[in-house]
Amino acid sequence: MIGGVGAAARASDWRDQMRGFIVGTLATALAFAILTFLLKPNIAYTGEIGGLIVLALIAGVVNGLIKPIVRLLSLPVRVATLGLFSLVINGVMLILVAWLASFLSLHFSVGGYPPKFSIDTIIWAIVGAIVLSIINTIIGHFIHD
Repeated sequence: MIGGVGAAARASDWRDQMRGFIVGTLATALAFAILTFLLKPNIAYTGEIGGLIVLALIAGVVNGLIKPIVRLLSLPVRVATLGLFSLVINGVMLILVAWLASFLSLHFSVGGYPPKFSIDTIIWAIVGAIVLSIINTIIGHFIHD
């Protein structure tokens, strides 16, 4: 009897986690769609809705695996700049998402990158990261994953 209750609870937890993952991915895809609409042509995506979902998955992997390591390694710089360096980190993560998306033939560009990398790329990546966090905050008030 006890094993049956535990199995049902685990199945329920698994469903809740999967639902949260799906809702979070769709919310991120929506955030990227709004971002590219607001900041076009400097941050652009030309493709199908399925590509936005793949883009959201790439962003999730980058933010879940790479960003924590970068944040830890840059801790002294973040402390010295009172956290402002986090804007640069978020911009670099957005550029990394664009670079990884290019390998999957997703047409997502930040300030012309890929293929052209310039100071505009860095500036628009930081602006895009700020706008993306604002969009995610607004979406988070309406959609709870």
